[in-house]
Amino acid sequence: MKKAKDIGICAIDIYFPQTYVNQSELEKYDKVSNGKYTIGLGQTNMSFVGDREDIVSMAMTSVKMMMSKYSIDYQSIGRLEVGTETIIDKSKSVKSSIMSLFQEYGNTSLEGVDTLNACYGGTNALFNSLQWIESSYWDGRYALVVTGDIAVYSKGAARPTGGAGVVTMLIGPNATLIFDQSLRGTHMENVNDFYKPDLSSEYPYVDGKLSIECYLRALDKCYLEYKKKFESINHHHHHNNNNNNNNNNNNNNKFSMDSFDYVCFHSPYNRLVQKSYARLIYNDFLQNPNNPKYQDLLPFKDLSTGKESYINSKLDQITLKLSLDDFKTKVNPSTLLSKECGNSYCGSVYSGILSLLSNVNDLNNKKVLVFSYGSGLAASLFSFRINNNNRNNNNNNNCFFKTTNDIGKISNIKERLLNRVKVSPEEFTRILDIREKSHQMIGARTPIDTLNYISAGTFYLDKIDEKLIRHYKSKSIISSKL
Repeated sequence: MKKAKDIGICAIDIYFPQTYVNQSELEKYDKVSNGKYTIGLGQTNMSFVGDREDIVSMAMTSVKMMMSKYSIDYQSIGRLEVGTETIIDKSKSVKSSIMSLFQEYGNTSLEGVDTLNACYGGTNALFNSLQWIESSYWDGRYALVVTGDIAVYSKGAARPTGGAGVVTMLIGPNATLIFDQSLRGTHMENVNDFYKPDLSSEYPYVDGKLSIECYLRALDKCYLEYKKKFESINHHHHHNNNNNNNNNNNNNNKFSMDSFDYVCFHSPYNRLVQKSYARLIYNDFLQNPNNPKYQDLLPFKDLSTGKESYINSKLDQITLKLSLDDFKTKVNPSTLLSKECGNSYCGSVYSGILSLLSNVNDLNNKKVLVFSYGSGLAASLFSFRINNNNRNNNNNNNCFFKTTNDIGKISNIKERLLNRVKVSPEEFTRILDIREKSHQMIGARTPIDTLNYISAGTFYLDKIDEKLIRHYKSKSIISSKL
């Protein structure tokens, strides 16, 4: 078989629930200061679900929506991997439940199962799928990566950082979003910043301060790892190209935020994304402290990336100011879904990519840097370039291709966000109370939450029988309004 080229994301879409709560209204209900959630966290609204939806129903809806909207042949999928941290069964994978959709079309030859890790499962599923297509085991078909979660917290300071959503990506050759080969910076370590040891509860144990420090430390480490590979690859490319030996090209071989047009982050909440981009600018300064544009940071040169640098308010203030203009143009376009839907954990950074595609019209030849972080911890910095002209390079009649503008129009996220149902904080709290009680119940049961908030084409949990088998139904035929 001919070796695959230009491997990456051919299509991407998201399912998010119909219901949301407004963060300003939640501030008043929780009797906290105005702006605590909207300015302090940088959030606008938050998606949530009751006991009628779970990770399986949401994943099935997301996959069927993708297959229907893009008219994808179910037989054309050879790998399906789910990245999530939401567990409803300690043995049966979410992927195995999604197989019911493919069995209808006679396709049971799909590699992949679930990849479990806080907020990073989707990234590992993506990497596995890219590597499958690059390998000798690839059979010429596409891969689907399904990633997302239901992020829910107990009553208190963390609850406004919840959310819900599942992203589905079609991975293949001759893609629109082409991943940079051999370019990843990864950092992993053992730390207990966020974990879920109590399987009777959906709620995590969270050390908020430690988690922020871990996020920023992982970002620092990934920056250095990616920089090393980036400059090594570009050095060899430059060395082998006799025509590229002037000073300008030497400067272009150096890694910095100037190397990229856009940056997407895993987003627990938007304020952390702002601080994270500012942190990357600080890393740029540490690599090039004599650059005049960083003169305000010179007092922090010896601070480097030590532990004190994560809690230095003066450093935060200066880096946020220095990076503000770039943040507005390079990062803010990717924050729409995270601000509107909240944290979808494993799906978060990929909802950022979809937001970017939905907000920016001219993305051809643009370079995008992506930071994926998962507590525990696992983190990677990677990148892709956009080629909206790949249709002209496609010699395979079966190859799927859409431009970024096509993808944005098909996903239609702005209209879908406007068509959601806003629920009062009182009703939001009541529904989450029902969800909590339902999660703790053992035995046969029927969910009690209303179906009024389940939109057309959405799968939902119909019942759990006496053998604890979960049974799902679809409300109606899939609709582009999803």
